[in-house]
This record gives sequence, structure tokens and C-alpha cells, in this order.
Amino acid sequence: MKRSGIELSSPVIEVDGLCKQVTLADGQGELQILQDIRFAVGAGESVAIVGASGSGKSTLLGLLAGLDVPSRGAVRLQGTDLFGLDEDARAALRGESIGFVFQSFQLLPALTALENVLLPLELAGVADARAVATQWLERVGLGSRLRHYPKHLSGGEQQRVALARAFAPDPRLLLADEPTGNLDAETGKAIIELMFSFNREAGTTLILVTHDESLARRCGRMLRMSAGRLEESVVAAA
Repeated sequence: MKRSGIELSSPVIEVDGLCKQVTLADGQGELQILQDIRFAVGAGESVAIVGASGSGKSTLLGLLAGLDVPSRGAVRLQGTDLFGLDEDARAALRGESIGFVFQSFQLLPALTALENVLLPLELAGVADARAVATQWLERVGLGSRLRHYPKHLSGGEQQRVALARAFAPDPRLLLADEPTGNLDAETGKAIIELMFSFNREAGTTLILVTHDESLARRCGRMLRMSAGRLEESVVAAA
């Protein structure tokens, strides 16, 4: 269900003049990775960022999460300027508001499936965290795999754990970076169906980075990147 008190038109994240540049290794000039990126995403929207490899998609996603710092520009998450905060405050805001699904799963190898999902819930001080984590793993079909470590899970199972971990804390914003990139076609399709189903149910804002335009068309809008610039924003075909 949609979150109470949130209108679909309310901006969850706003990007204003975002630029990222790095100094070349030989010290001869700078490489422009992102140039003057501007857009906003409302509550409950699903947006795909598409473009060729090297177009700046993943760099942009890292900046949206406050995992990297821009050369210029601002990212406002629910009205809060991410880069007006120190690193600890950004981390706290991420923990409260953002869920992540990565191509490489990013599970902690020393923790079981249950512990991987439990960790962000405990950090957020969620009541009955163990019960919530267990329920989410059951929802992704891993109720019998709670005590298994990532190395004992298939790629599809690891991504299911990652989905449970992302959605369990009830984030305002879900960021997904090539979430099916390491999966076979059939497993990837199942993961995408789960992700969109959970996203509709929770009313979460979704920003998805992908090179797969058929997947991008599942979202309500596409932002196309080229050479670090936002070329166009188009409503995705139904």
C-alpha cells in the first residue's frame, strides 16, 4: 500500500547542477564524469537511468546515495542537502531513508542470510528486528535458508537476500544498480518481478540504473545519460 501522508507528486530526491570531476593521474587536466545534472523524483515514482557503459550512471547513483561527494551541485533527500551534512550524518540519513540493491549483491560473507537482513534493522533500532528480518526472508522464498552463509547460496538466492535487506527497513527510496547483471535471464526476471511487486506494495520511490532498456521500460520514466550529461527524460512506454 502507499505510505500514508505522502503525495505522489512530493519530491523525495532533487538533483541540482550536479557535477563530478577528477584530476587525471598524470596531473594533466581533469576528467569530467558528470556535468550539470538536474532532475527531481517524486514519492512513489519509478525512474530508470539508462546509457552506455561509462556514461556516468553508476557515479550518479553513488552521489544520490551520498556515498561519493560531487565537485559542485546539490542532492536534496526529502529536503535535506546531503552534502551539507558530515559523513556520519549522511550515513545516518541513508540508514533511515535508503535501500540498496547492487549487481554484486554486497552481502557480508561472515554473516548468515538472516544476519545480513537483520543488521540494518538493528542499526535503525527497529522493534522486533529479528521477526521482521525473518518475515522478509520468508517473503522472498528463503525461509529455510536463514542460517546459510552467502557462499552457500546461489546468485539468485543472494539477490533475494539483498532484496529482503533493502525493503525490510521500509525505506523511502530504493536505489538499484544493475540488479540482474550477475544473474541468468530466468533468475533475473524473477528478481525483477519481486522488486517491482514489493516496490508497488510499499509505495517506495525507485531509481534503477540499467543498460537493459526492456527493464527500463518497466519504470514510469527514463533518464538517458551520455558522456556524463543527462540527454533526455522520457516517459517510459507501458
